[in-house]
Amino acid sequence: MLVKRILTALVLAAAATAAVLLLPATYFSLFIALITLAAAYEWMLLTDVTKLGSKILFLLALIVPMLGVTYWTVLLELTSEAMEWPEIKDYSDALEWFVILPVSFWILTMVLIRKTSPQLLSMEFKPRFKAFVGWMVLLGAWMFLSKLRAYYGTGMVLYFLILIWAADISAYFAGKTWGKEKLAPEVSPGKTVQGMYGALASAALCGLGFAIYGWLTANEPAEAQDSSLRFLGGLVWTDMLILSVITVLVSIYGDLFFSLVKRKKGVKDSGNLLPGHGGILDRVDSVIAAAPFFYAGILLIGRIFYS
Repeated sequence: MLVKRILTALVLAAAATAAVLLLPATYFSLFIALITLAAAYEWMLLTDVTKLGSKILFLLALIVPMLGVTYWTVLLELTSEAMEWPEIKDYSDALEWFVILPVSFWILTMVLIRKTSPQLLSMEFKPRFKAFVGWMVLLGAWMFLSKLRAYYGTGMVLYFLILIWAADISAYFAGKTWGKEKLAPEVSPGKTVQGMYGALASAALCGLGFAIYGWLTANEPAEAQDSSLRFLGGLVWTDMLILSVITVLVSIYGDLFFSLVKRKKGVKDSGNLLPGHGGILDRVDSVIAAAPFFYAGILLIGRIFYS
């Protein structure tokens, strides 16, 4: 089982890395959109969306905003010309405010899972609420991972993915080796506090590695630097270390959130598409939670530094 899990993880990591490095920003966004829609299908299975009309409506509720975000500047241009309202172009950054919603949701989720896991498992939620939560977290993950690639370059996206992958691996092996105290036993009996510490330690090492790389390349000519480093050239590197640790903490509770949803449904995995891993949601649950938070952190750090 472990061999199958490792082989699948290697294939997925290679495919994701190739997509980040080789695809233009628009095609990378499309690649992520396809994964998001596959995850959306699994979310509908977990939340008992069975009617064909409801499934189509939920997918359209994701696809239409995806198109709107992708062609947002074009829409503003057309609106400006049609309404003779040139000032509307000043709202090109308005979509950035959407990050507040998923970030707030994941912070609240962390607190609730930590403090009230048994109560959450016994509560019944209305179908519309479950649909809204799924729509929000999936659209937010797609949107801000796409924006991270478009605005901050391949280097920053690759760093984010390595950060999450390293945390997952570290949590697994630290939990297997030293795990004693359960993190959220009602939700996911296999996860331990020691595993969480292993993940956070790996995040600190990743942040330190990012800092060292930044120091080593700071004096290179601008054309030789990665676009993310050009934009964040004067960044206080300790900020990235702190952001990395907090992002991984959020990703852990993102994993626990989807574990809670699966436990309420009475299933172990969200699907069986990926050998050794289950479904798409089982593989990207950490990324879904972490992407908006990481993007918000990069945005905030950049604005504070350049203000």
